Amino acid sequence: MARIRVSRVGEQVKKELSQLLQQELKDPRIGFVTVTAVEMSGDLQQAKVFISVLGSDEQKEATLAGLSRAKGFLRSEIGRRIHMKHTPELLFKFDESVEYGQHIEKLLGEMNGGSHKEE
Repeated sequence: MARIRVSRVGEQVKKELSQLLQQELKDPRIGFVTVTAVEMSGDLQQAKVFISVLGSDEQKEATLAGLSRAKGFLRSEIGRRIHMKHTPELLFKFDESVEYGQHIEKLLGEMNGGSHKEE
């Protein structure tokens, strides 16, 4: 039963963070950010927020710096929107699975493209 609650709270945090990043946050360093997943700790004290950022490595680092700077605002807004006893601490991490998937897709495309040329 506890895992279901942790999962539901994680999904709610993901939804609220996505909305906050798109509509409320005005930091120019934060560009095209997508919240891909949120992993809550068992006691709901920490939330690992996995993000995907479009752009170069410099833009990604600037986005991460902007998010860490806005962490207090985001946490207070989540606490206001989701009524919990304790608002979780936010830890932002890059989601490498999107880039890995694109890399695999590119490799598969090259393999398929190469096999058609040989025929």
